[in-house]
Amino acid sequence: GADQLTVHVEACPHLHRTLAAIRGAGISPGVALNPATPLAFAEEAAPWIDHVLVMSVNPGFGGQVFITETLPRIERLRETHGSRGIEIAVDGGVTADTAPALAAAGATTFIAGSAVFGAPDRQEAIRALRNAASHGDQA
Repeated sequence: GADQLTVHVEACPHLHRTLAAIRGAGISPGVALNPATPLAFAEEAAPWIDHVLVMSVNPGFGGQVFITETLPRIERLRETHGSRGIEIAVDGGVTADTAPALAAAGATTFIAGSAVFGAPDRQEAIRALRNAASHGDQA
């Protein structure tokens, strides 16, 4: 039932084969890049992907602090892949406070865990996040 499937490049010894299998199953393929994973992986995989997931924390547990050095990485991905229509998603430390800068950098999809599920009012948290992300071009 999934429309998209994203794989961490470190987990795939044969990234091209994995991405081709995902596309062959009729699913939109993408790659995830950890904070220290070179952006070159996205560049090399560009012919076979529809989206890049930029991890703005080190994967493993929720509630981590956003790594601000992620912002220039997102900008570089936008400059390199924006014209190709590749979506740029961000996961980790995404909140109403970080969303405007992420949107301004070029993020198109925002993945928020703790900011939503840890909030007393989840609907309000989602509304605040959407509002903040939509104001990224003014940041």
